Amino acid sequence: MSTIYWAGDSTVQTNDFTTYPQTGIGQVFELFIREGNRVVNYARNGRSSKSFLEEGRLVQIEKRIEPGDFLFIQFGHNDEKQHDETRYTEPFGSFIEYLGKYVLAATEHGAYPVLITPLERRWFQDEKHLQPGEHGDYVAGMKLAAQKYQVPLVDLNKMSREDLETVGEERSRGWYMFFDAGYYPEHPEESRDNTHLRHDGAVHFAGLIARQLRAFGGVYNDLLLDDLHISDVQES
Repeated sequence: MSTIYWAGDSTVQTNDFTTYPQTGIGQVFELFIREGNRVVNYARNGRSSKSFLEEGRLVQIEKRIEPGDFLFIQFGHNDEKQHDETRYTEPFGSFIEYLGKYVLAATEHGAYPVLITPLERRWFQDEKHLQPGEHGDYVAGMKLAAQKYQVPLVDLNKMSREDLETVGEERSRGWYMFFDAGYYPEHPEESRDNTHLRHDGAVHFAGLIARQLRAFGGVYNDLLLDDLHISDVQES
């Protein structure tokens, strides 16, 4: 059986009660995998491909990852922060170079790297149409990295945009940290966060990743539950 190690940011991280009801994609991914496989989630709030590595978090994964394991790599949100030299990467330069370091860390240990484009933000310009994606250059950069390093790519950005526009502005609020004051006793204040997820959103977007892994077949499909059926979102 295999371990999925996850390198990423706050959209992926495992949360505790202090950030409830925020939920990361990596936090719920075990719902989709076969018994005996497991997820070890190193993703942390605010990290970019650069800062995650330079803080030594990739080294910690390298100490544990073994042949036949997987390294899921999802960055982009914080690589965009040009004002912060500790996190910023150039989408068609240093971003690709940093992603290569993650790929190498996996392959040198006989593990399987998977690149995952950043989740889209829930920024609608009307009920059914999102604003142009701000992650565009980093999505393109990650696609170039996947080609350069010859590794599988899950285009979560594309799939999340499609599903957000299918369900629309109002219904998609339930996927994100977007709720009125008093909705949660543990989080009494209003939240209008269109980046971070609640449980339903994390499960939905984790399911999109699982669907793509199933399409890859082989060792990627072998991670997943045999009777896993992930249907397309239906418009309300």
